[in-house]
Amino acid sequence: GAGDRPRSAAAEQARADLRRAIQAGEPVADEVVERLVLPLVDQAVPEWRAALDALLALPGIDGPIGYAGGVIAIGVRLAVVEPRISAAVLFAGSYVPRVMFGEARQVTIPLLVLLQWDDEGNDRQLALDLFDAFGSAEKTLHANMGGHTGVPRHEGDDGNRFFARHLSRPTPST
Repeated sequence: GAGDRPRSAAAEQARADLRRAIQAGEPVADEVVERLVLPLVDQAVPEWRAALDALLALPGIDGPIGYAGGVIAIGVRLAVVEPRISAAVLFAGSYVPRVMFGEARQVTIPLLVLLQWDDEGNDRQLALDLFDAFGSAEKTLHANMGGHTGVPRHEGDDGNRFFARHLSRPTPST
């Protein structure tokens, strides 16, 4: 429902169900997460791929490509279906449908996952389980104290170093 997208009654209902569970201190049902997140992923991933196509068609822009994003389910799907992405920084601050754990096992690119330990609106154990599920030989988890919007500034620097390490092209030897 952001930008030019029309609002979805189904997404609004799922969002309300999610908020209700969180405010009541209850676990969020898997079916609520699926109703909310899977349609978003299904719509957003082709849009991200189209944006990548448009960017790579511009003169002077080419790979390798890194992805950094906050809806981790979108990052999981992109890492599976988009071979042009070579590394990713993912924020474990959103719910992930359990059906996506199979996709996470297919992710093999280097990953840096950021987790806010005290994120009041998200399931820490789910984030840890997802991290375990990633099939990447190189995956790093940075867990920081603080709530959802409290990611320390230094994580941006760490993310930049991560991308420099994984996306830099070797310099030709003379």
